[in-house]
Amino acid sequence: MARLLVVSLNYRTADMTLRSVRAALRAMDGLDAELVIVDNDSQDGSYEMLRDTVARADWAQGHAVRVIASGHNGGFGAGNNVGIRAGMSDGSRPDYVYLLNSDAFPAPDALRRLCRHLDTHPEAGFAGSYIHGEDGAPHVTAFRFPTIWSELEGAARVGPISRLLRHRIVPMGIPEHSQPVDWLAGASIMMRQSVLDEIGLFDETFFLYFEETELCLRAARAGYQTHYVRDSHVAHIGSVSTGMKRWTRVPQFWLDSRWYYFHKSHGRAYAALATGLHVMGGLLWRLRRVLQGKDRADPPGFLRDLVKHDLRAVLRPMPGKPQAVRTRTVCTAVEARAE
Repeated sequence: MARLLVVSLNYRTADMTLRSVRAALRAMDGLDAELVIVDNDSQDGSYEMLRDTVARADWAQGHAVRVIASGHNGGFGAGNNVGIRAGMSDGSRPDYVYLLNSDAFPAPDALRRLCRHLDTHPEAGFAGSYIHGEDGAPHVTAFRFPTIWSELEGAARVGPISRLLRHRIVPMGIPEHSQPVDWLAGASIMMRQSVLDEIGLFDETFFLYFEETELCLRAARAGYQTHYVRDSHVAHIGSVSTGMKRWTRVPQFWLDSRWYYFHKSHGRAYAALATGLHVMGGLLWRLRRVLQGKDRADPPGFLRDLVKHDLRAVLRPMPGKPQAVRTRTVCTAVEARAE
């Protein structure tokens, strides 16, 4: 039986994380599995609450559960890397690593089905679940890799362009069967440790967004597929930690991550072209808004912020992590509003 490490990343959502962990422990029954909760430097008492609750709760007894502190908030990828690097409690490495969002709740057989899929599909490096809301409504979590053409299509929102570029549209809808996809949202994804050993962990330059996209791209370039597993079901609330649904302005960290993804994966010229086509599509959409009275589809000032950001990015060296401190402040403010 494959050995499994479950990683749950917490940032100021301790109650929600504990609820998610209890669902994960039920899904771990019968598996050779351990769970590690990583508190991503919440600084709100989350770490102490998680540590103390796990130590005394009846539901945690008899399970291999650890609570560790990341030491700093480096973002989604960096926090999950802390859990992955922790490995199994005996110091060994697992066969598979499963990442579970703090606001996601796997069905009792969800992990077993992902394990079985990886066991029987050696071509798959990663496997992710069918995600649905608590009301049962399906979430779109299967995607194609972003390209210059998807930037045009996604910004323009014009029927003829979308039909012409239908095979470039990033969201793939809801697959009816298990199948290979380009990348999956990171709310519920299982990864082969051997693949991570080969391609590396999350790139910690990303603070939030695009990190799982880039990791799946690295896996694909190394010859490993990412599979959407339709019969592994996970309920997901969504945006509890990031407050994305309440954005009134696109945060700097999203702009940083988008640019870095295109720059790292395809080069500076490609990244600039992606922005140019996005702007072209965005202007077409804004013309439609004027002529047809369409509702606003982007946060206020988005196109202006994108152009200003990426013009500066074209002139600077390959990004390292210059926005980490400012990003953390922005993210904290957004999350505080979301709670």
